[in-house]
Amino acid sequence: HHRRPRSRVPPIGDLSAGSDCMEIVSSIVKLAHSLRMTTTAEGVETIEQLFDAMRSGDSTAVRAVFHPEARMFSAVVRNGAPELQAGSIDEFVRAVGTPHAEVWDERIDDLEIEVDDPLATAWMDYRFHLGETFSHCGVNAFQFLRTAEGWQVIQITDTRRRECPPGQ
Repeated sequence: HHRRPRSRVPPIGDLSAGSDCMEIVSSIVKLAHSLRMTTTAEGVETIEQLFDAMRSGDSTAVRAVFHPEARMFSAVVRNGAPELQAGSIDEFVRAVGTPHAEVWDERIDDLEIEVDDPLATAWMDYRFHLGETFSHCGVNAFQFLRTAEGWQVIQITDTRRRECPPGQ
């Protein structure tokens, strides 16, 4: 059985808004576009767009990163048993756009992306804050599809916990 070669982005550090890593990724994407090239970093740009839109409460921008058939799940452990909880993209988009007192700030780290065009997978640690107050942490697993509009999220599955391992 022959496997096609895949592109792999080495782990990227802190990708919170305004971080040096995010600035570098954005610059690489702009350079590639000016040379009429596509780049794996475009998936990173889609992640950045999602979390920036969450911070600003922009439901239209949140909706734009999702494919029309996108799905959302949380993998949780309840009473010692693993469960998969389905979420609704529409409800998530509405919640982001509903005015709330605190900024929804999802801070990610240790991002890894693998690509076998037109499919990409991103794995990242995250810490979610309401304003400056820590809420929860876990891992996000994103899947993307390259479409005519660019990379779109087709699925997000996350884990959630109140206590984070050191370094997350």
